[in-house]
Amino acid sequence: MSLWNFILARRSSSLLSRDWTLASKMLGKGARCARALSLFLMPARFPRGLFLASRPLFFFRISVGHLGSGVRDSLSVQREKAELTYRKQLESIFKELEHKVVSLVKKELKKFKKLLSPDYPACSERDVEDEEDQSSVIERALKITLHVLGNMNQTDLANMLHTKLVSEYQQNLKNKQMEKYKGINEGISQHGSSTLLNEIYTELYITEGGSGEVSNEHEVRQIETASRKPATQETPIKCNDLFKDKSIRSVLTIGVAGIGKTVSVQKFILDWAEGRANQDVIFVFPLPFRELNLMMEKRFSLMNLLHDFFPKTKQLQLIDCDVYKVIFIFDGLDECRLPLDFQNNENLWDVTESTSVDVLLTNLIKGNLLPSALLWITSQPAAANQIPFECVDQVTEVRGFNDPQKEEYFRKRIIDQSLANRIITHMKSSRSLYIMCHIPVFCWITATVLERMLGEAESGEIPKTLTQMFTQFLIFQIKHKDKKYHGNIDTDPQQTKNTILALGKLAFQQLEKGNLIFYEEDLRECGIDVKDVSVYSGVCTQIFREEYWLHLGKVFSFVHLSAQAFLAALYAFISFISNNRNELEQQSTAVLHDFKRSTMSDFLMNAVDKALHSENGHLDLFLRFLLGLSLESNQTLLGGLLTQTGSNSHSKEETVKYIKEKIRENPSPEKSINLFHCLNELKDHSLVQEVQTYLSRGGDRHLFGARLSPAQWSALVFMMLNSEEELDEFDVWKYDPSEECLLRLLPVVTASRKALLFNCGITDEGCAALASALRSNPSSHLRELNLNLNEPRDSGVKQLSALLEDPHCKLEKVELEHCSITDEGCAALASALRSNPSSHLRELNLNQNNLGDSGVKQLSALLEDPHCKLEKLELSDCSITDERCAALAAALRSNPSSHLRELNLNDNKPGDSGVKQLSALLEDPHCTLEKVELDSCSITDEGCAALASALRSNPSSHLRELNLNHNKPGNAGVKQLSALLEDPHCKLEILELYHCSITDKGCTALASPLRSNSSSHLRELNLSYNKPGDSGVKQLSALLEDPHCKLEKLED
Repeated sequence: MSLWNFILARRSSSLLSRDWTLASKMLGKGARCARALSLFLMPARFPRGLFLASRPLFFFRISVGHLGSGVRDSLSVQREKAELTYRKQLESIFKELEHKVVSLVKKELKKFKKLLSPDYPACSERDVEDEEDQSSVIERALKITLHVLGNMNQTDLANMLHTKLVSEYQQNLKNKQMEKYKGINEGISQHGSSTLLNEIYTELYITEGGSGEVSNEHEVRQIETASRKPATQETPIKCNDLFKDKSIRSVLTIGVAGIGKTVSVQKFILDWAEGRANQDVIFVFPLPFRELNLMMEKRFSLMNLLHDFFPKTKQLQLIDCDVYKVIFIFDGLDECRLPLDFQNNENLWDVTESTSVDVLLTNLIKGNLLPSALLWITSQPAAANQIPFECVDQVTEVRGFNDPQKEEYFRKRIIDQSLANRIITHMKSSRSLYIMCHIPVFCWITATVLERMLGEAESGEIPKTLTQMFTQFLIFQIKHKDKKYHGNIDTDPQQTKNTILALGKLAFQQLEKGNLIFYEEDLRECGIDVKDVSVYSGVCTQIFREEYWLHLGKVFSFVHLSAQAFLAALYAFISFISNNRNELEQQSTAVLHDFKRSTMSDFLMNAVDKALHSENGHLDLFLRFLLGLSLESNQTLLGGLLTQTGSNSHSKEETVKYIKEKIRENPSPEKSINLFHCLNELKDHSLVQEVQTYLSRGGDRHLFGARLSPAQWSALVFMMLNSEEELDEFDVWKYDPSEECLLRLLPVVTASRKALLFNCGITDEGCAALASALRSNPSSHLRELNLNLNEPRDSGVKQLSALLEDPHCKLEKVELEHCSITDEGCAALASALRSNPSSHLRELNLNQNNLGDSGVKQLSALLEDPHCKLEKLELSDCSITDERCAALAAALRSNPSSHLRELNLNDNKPGDSGVKQLSALLEDPHCTLEKVELDSCSITDEGCAALASALRSNPSSHLRELNLNHNKPGNAGVKQLSALLEDPHCKLEILELYHCSITDKGCTALASPLRSNSSSHLRELNLSYNKPGDSGVKQLSALLEDPHCKLEKLED
């Protein structure tokens, strides 16, 4: 209700009530008139109770038309008195209103004036709390002030006022975000139990250039893969530096659950709010998808959405992102319930136009709204494809803790540094545990367990397997609950057991469905009363958590998928040993009758089969825990939870034997690796030990002559992939230089950065297998592939070409020297690279292959393509004639955006004619060549003259290295080169003239410019196997003694 209508309604209601009383006395029981009066005079009869004085008085006249003249006169007098009274009261009200409005505006103007004064503090807070209740008033006062200043041509003052207010609002936002993000809860959030983020925070390992591709693999497999990724291959970046590159508008950060994405966001905001980083940013607006989900049915303009999240921004009106640097942070894309329909959503350009939140987000991400604003989106890998590729400028990946960061975390988390060192040493001794420590949550679990066990000198085996670690963690939680509530005595162990079994059932059912978040109906299905959920979170305080979302009700989850997998395995195991019930089977066959009673080994082997049939590996971790729980030592730890044990040495032996049989069947690398982890949980290391005996041999070729079984090869793969040594380079000659070795160790090859596979008998079959392995693994780490001196031939090269054609292929260097490649294979390679503009290939070695005219033409067409990224091309001994040389040179001349830096034409026959074509290329100011090799190319003084002339005429030449070894330039050609070296614009740094028939005259000619040209760049000169004579040697010796000479290396 407006102030105007409110005043009129109140006053009119008061006056007309008195008229009603008078009229009633005069009319007595005149029912007809009473009904008329009640209909038209009583305020309650009017919609919303709002009306003007003239309306009821008008109706009053109509209503009294049938009354007698005396009554009419009396009412008329009364009406005139009422009108007069109303006018007087209205005058009085507006005098008071005018005074109060002017006072309010004056008050705000004084604040604005104070704000604009030179001595006003830059970041002072002015009665913030009082203003919260008056924000709409202040907003309108500001509008009026800015409008009037504009009309007064005081634009500068208006802009200054707005800037000062922005600074105030920024500080207010910073203060609120400092308060909100300064604390962190490890494990499960508990009220009042947070630790200061700056005290515990350990920098996470974040890398640039992630693929942003959808991964269907379960996150445990992704963690395994990430742990093997060579650090040298990735470009690390700190979260505070995400927007340092001015060309980047939007960043998509991916990472598995629990890896630290949200904590990274929290730290980014806190560092900004505390003035530690990104101080060129004016506003940081965190808009978590979890909260945006609650608004999916509402309509907002973008500005109103911000006002809803950040009320103080109401006074800013529009945010000019061209003037102010603003970052929007959308955390948790994987939790987004909005459709994010980029294809069909309407385009929106106006930040004040209302629409759905989904439309707002898609237009903000596409850049239609606030195109200068910066965006940071975080997501789990499986959800990353919801954002179109073209809307993302940079993809980064949170890889959790690298090895140094793991140690840093433990040293920060554990106050006693000697204890921290013992924990670190122990974790390094168990590779499977150390790999899991990439996840910050698992580091916290480990620290919780080991700090107690090692610090308090508790008896019992220190955990070396995942099952042992989580068993001890669960025991700690139960003891912590008892100590907190019952003084170390478990008053109701059966209730504790029932609670854990109920949580285990929930974990198991949701694990089978692939769910990490679940709702009240899921709990009810497992017999958990939502009213008593505090009982469950009390028993497993740090494992099970409950959150409340306004529109979705209560939402539940486990602290991490590993905790869910452990409780699921515990439930399945107890169900089997207590009721002979196999939860992995369908309901109809789950309960086994006495005459079909299953053994423990049957149950475990069935679990192995189930896990192997899982395509994405969602049961991998569950299987590890289940097998670990089958050991009597772990069952003993669980004590009261297990009324009976369910394993013996015989069932263990049968299970181990079965797993080894499955390994021999050579499953996929990921499944094979998990089976070895399973053997580790069962404490069987026999296969690994067998292989270690071979690797313990001295020297290279450890496996040469050894006949390894398929299981032993798999063991070798497991050992190499889980070794503490970084998988940077795989050299087949260290093991067995054979095609079988390549085929058996393909998972290691794809996990390495560089593969040395030269001269090991690889045929087209080996090439096909290698190409297939790399194509099926877009996250492969391989960047350099050396296949020199093998026999892939054209058929094998075609397989590699199909790989290079794949946009996901990350190979940067391929060497195919002496591989029996003809023009057919060369054409396949060139075609593949032309059809893949996003190719990463930078170096290609085709030395000692017979490419023919057709092959060279295909390569020329590739070099002519502006999308070609090749920087180094080696064509030594490829039968390249002057015509083929001319084709290559013409292609490079026609492509001013060429990236080629190095060209090797050694041992070909271009002759002077071909060299003249190359010279024309080198003369071109767009030529990017830095190194040209022309060893043994039948070049005479004529060709040398052409080269020297071209380089002299191109002062912007990039050429730094020139190899003319084994040619016949003679003294005449050398004199031409000397004239080039005398030129102050010459950039040559290395000149090779080995075996070039140079005499003392040629040496003298070379020495002279190097002495006279103080700006010479030449650092290396090779004159070996020439005929300088005594005179030439003296000239060269004198040159080296000259203080102006820049030569660092002279071979004569």
